[in-house]
Amino acid sequence: MSTLPNCPECQSEYAYEDRGMLVCPECGHEWSPGAEAEHDSEEAKVIKDANGNVLSDGDTVTVIKDLKVKGSSLVVKIGTRVKNIRLVEGDHDIDCKIDGFGAMKLKSEFVKKV
Repeated sequence: MSTLPNCPECQSEYAYEDRGMLVCPECGHEWSPGAEAEHDSEEAKVIKDANGNVLSDGDTVTVIKDLKVKGSSLVVKIGTRVKNIRLVEGDHDIDCKIDGFGAMKLKSEFVKKV
């Protein structure tokens, strides 16, 4: 019986070790043997604004820098208030709707909590 942990992605019991990494043959996921604790900390990832305040879903934020809208000549001006943000995974970690622009994704480093 194997003493290796199950795959953190698909919970497969058929994980094997390859060059210091653990590999799941069913989903192809690779992770390091001590990654279980890291995986738990990623789930509890804290997103902070430009001033270091912790953001949460439903917060209202203010844009602290003029932001060019990619693919358009429009600019989100400094001081624009964004209500009811939603936090998401990825490079742009805030999903929101801005009046006059519509749905948009922002980086938390360019906003401050109101």
